[in-house]
Amino acid sequence: MKSTILITGGAGFIGSNLCEYFLDKGHKVVCLDNFATGHRHNLKDFINHPNFELIEGDIRNATDCHNAVKGVDYVLHQAALGSVPRSINDPVTTNDVNVSGFLNVLVASRDAKVKRFIYAASSSTYGDSEGLPKVEDVIGKPLSPYAITKYVNELYAEIFSRTYGIETIGLRYFNVFGRKQDPNGAYAAVIPKFVMQLMQLESPVINGDGNYSRDFTYIDNVIQMNELAISTTNPEAVNTVYNTAYGDRNTLNDLMGYLKKYLAEYDPRIADVAIAYGPNRMGDIPHSLASIDKAKRLLGYDPRYSLAEGLKEAVDWYWGNLR
Repeated sequence: MKSTILITGGAGFIGSNLCEYFLDKGHKVVCLDNFATGHRHNLKDFINHPNFELIEGDIRNATDCHNAVKGVDYVLHQAALGSVPRSINDPVTTNDVNVSGFLNVLVASRDAKVKRFIYAASSSTYGDSEGLPKVEDVIGKPLSPYAITKYVNELYAEIFSRTYGIETIGLRYFNVFGRKQDPNGAYAAVIPKFVMQLMQLESPVINGDGNYSRDFTYIDNVIQMNELAISTTNPEAVNTVYNTAYGDRNTLNDLMGYLKKYLAEYDPRIADVAIAYGPNRMGDIPHSLASIDKAKRLLGYDPRYSLAEGLKEAVDWYWGNLR
């Protein structure tokens, strides 16, 4: 059955990929975005699609949120101010968007009686918890204002499920990458930033010695998790949170090796670009690795793309779109 899906932050990296996917599946998609970090060019392939509606608005405005949820079956809440460094530099705005904005969308969804509210949570919620792999019910203390905001989201979702009966699912994203991820700006994600530097034969700077490791997660794995969160009919699977990852970890040095290898297939000079190393970044955890057992068991999650497989596709997209 075809549904109407609201995707907040639908002009962003993850949001625009979700918009495109669900439109292709025959659903009606409503995108709410204020273009603070999203881009109109992310919408160009489907902006005129008959089942697509763009609402320019801000989740900090309750009226915009209530307008956006009218007639909506499911909400995929992706709108947020990401980036640990940005939250350290400007905790007030990060809190306004990620907490107050989140609450506005959640209240609007409750009032509109949407079937399910699915939201982008974050691996940053694990904070200073040192155990690996990360298991959903064992977290530490947050290490940044951003991490605090994403944990507060989970607390609000849990309380709203208990108090008002709205179904919620939180997806703790782990280092998502892929097509449409922005390589520009002060808070650009590391993979597209490295790609742009290598394509320009500039030396990328790795924070630390390159041995910090992450569970890098390709965008198509994230899309799969969002679709499963919408479609599940298992009562055990709702009103909880899930790690959204591949379930493997690679160091930043591993990552750089893959990038140089794949990009050198387009320009052999890239293989000889030197890598620079700088200080560790404030608020960064040394290692991150997700257990995806819960998502496999309750949602039937089966991630298709490893780091290497996802990077190959991502590099092909960047080479074709960003040069």
